[in-house]
Amino acid sequence: MVDANYLDQQVVVFDLDQQVYGVPIDAVLEIIRMEKITPIPQAPDFIEGIIEIRGRVIPVMDLRKRFGLQVAEYTQSTRIIIVDMDSNSMGIIVDSVAEVLQISSGNVEPPPSVIGSVDQSFIQGVALLEKRMIILLDLAKVLQDEEKEVLESIMTAEQNV
Repeated sequence: MVDANYLDQQVVVFDLDQQVYGVPIDAVLEIIRMEKITPIPQAPDFIEGIIEIRGRVIPVMDLRKRFGLQVAEYTQSTRIIIVDMDSNSMGIIVDSVAEVLQISSGNVEPPPSVIGSVDQSFIQGVALLEKRMIILLDLAKVLQDEEKEVLESIMTAEQNV
């Protein structure tokens, strides 16, 4: 079933490993250029570290690593999308941010059983637009409960330093 969050709303569209993805604009807090990330000891390998934005410490995840895709060098186009993930801010590193699109519910299909090398559980649906296919991410499922707990404990320890 396709999440109602994606029905008739705006989506931030980004590129990752030559695929086009989207997240609801309501979940996007801001988009920033790639910057220096401070590594966190004992964090999951897909967590690159933390950044500080206006006094807030935000963990940053490399979406390529999370999805098991080939790791690539960061470029001038690389961006960090700061999203609200279960009421916590999280940065996700993407290859580039392309645009904001209005997605109609009539254009959204459930995810197919096979969709590239990305785990289907991360995908909410697929938007089919003229000559384009946009994979809609389910941000709530990008991190599993156990990973959220580990990350939360690391962040609590970092903020108490």
